[in-house]
Amino acid sequence: MNKVEFILELNEKLYGAPNDDIEKSLDYYSEMIDDYIEDGLLEEEAVAAVGVPEEIAKQIIADIPLAKIAKNRLMPKRRLNAFQIVLIVLGSPIWLSLSICAVAVIFSVYVCLWSVIISLWAVFVSLVACAFVGLVAGVTLAIYSNVYSGIALIGAGIVCAGLSIFMFYFCKLATKGILMLTKKFALWIKSCFVKKEVA
Repeated sequence: MNKVEFILELNEKLYGAPNDDIEKSLDYYSEMIDDYIEDGLLEEEAVAAVGVPEEIAKQIIADIPLAKIAKNRLMPKRRLNAFQIVLIVLGSPIWLSLSICAVAVIFSVYVCLWSVIISLWAVFVSLVACAFVGLVAGVTLAIYSNVYSGIALIGAGIVCAGLSIFMFYFCKLATKGILMLTKKFALWIKSCFVKKEVA
């Protein structure tokens, strides 16, 4: 792939993004290819060193704020006539209520997922507290009162400490998974705004 093909493909993959971001990115990668060529690489090698246009486009879109992409995409390219404005206003009870409902459902699912994560972390904290209290109370009980009850409490404390270690890694993994899911969902929403229009 030569430089022109690379720039054209990158421009195509960025269709729907704000024009200033597209121009800035195309200029940046064009200059990067030129720098590689000046350093002694062939044009095809310089293009290969820059990367794959699809992956670069995904990264560029990920870096653009969602509000900027949505504003660019939703702003009409031409002025609306009176009939179109009346249609939008008359249809607003339907499309506006459906939009609000969709946003509320997505938000409630997101909140539910985070409440599960918070609950898991609360279980971890309670296991750590039980381990600490069990060990301290078991030692105290074994020294001053009933040895067998103290040993049982120490054992329970050790079990809680072991469970808290497993719980910590599980909570960490679940939190990382939710954060990754959030990032992928945000990228999916951005890609919906940047998709190429079907003619």
